[in-house]
Amino acid sequence: MSETPYFEIRNLHAETEGKAILKGVDLSIAQGKTHALMGPNGSGKSTLANVIMGHPAYDVTEGEILFLGQNLLELDPEERARLGVFLAFQYPVAIPGVSVAKFLKSAHDATHADKKIKPAEFLKELRENIKYLEVDDSFINRYLNEGFSGGEKKRMEILQMLTLKPKFAVMDETDSGLDIDALKVVSKGVNKLTGPDFGLLVITHYERILRYISPDHLHILIDGKIIHSGGPELVKKLEESGYDWVREEFGQEVLAH
Repeated sequence: MSETPYFEIRNLHAETEGKAILKGVDLSIAQGKTHALMGPNGSGKSTLANVIMGHPAYDVTEGEILFLGQNLLELDPEERARLGVFLAFQYPVAIPGVSVAKFLKSAHDATHADKKIKPAEFLKELRENIKYLEVDDSFINRYLNEGFSGGEKKRMEILQMLTLKPKFAVMDETDSGLDIDALKVVSKGVNKLTGPDFGLLVITHYERILRYISPDHLHILIDGKIIHSGGPELVKKLEESGYDWVREEFGQEVLAH
């Protein structure tokens, strides 16, 4: 397995409504690796996730996002999805009138045009994934996220990941609002997908999910820049000391730029 980054962000600047949010983000993730991104509220974590997927509310003013040799910024969101990029939302929206099964089958066919699956085979695999995520089988007939609890919505995001099998996924604070049991189930689903052909960026405000999804690297984002990176040992450091030590040790260098 190569350590060459297959997902790479270079000097990314982005703004919304004229306000600069990302101010020069650099990040590279090798195939088969899991990276975590942490930072205080307002640091730009969710903005980064939305820019990766192509949310129209954000304008990229400088930089590149490269995946499999292509600049994602030149592609529409649906083209990014077909390339194998997936975003698990922090606040999934409801789509009334569209069942979970119908949505997932349509999404699978749209992103895997060369690997369409027969309905019976798809349903069998879907039921297996639902069981794995400890959700009642009736889940597949409900309308997408309509009336879902917070935990059900987050399980739905992971169910999409298991169904679509992306090559690279971004989890935008998918752990927020989850109790410990739901967090364990969500993490179990993510860990089922991880492997040598998959890359993952876990964006989180809390350390606890990183007890169940072990990152190879951890990055700290403050004021629109990654100001420090390290190994899994940083999780414990943040849990004990918060972000003050990061600002004190590395913050002045950021402010100087």
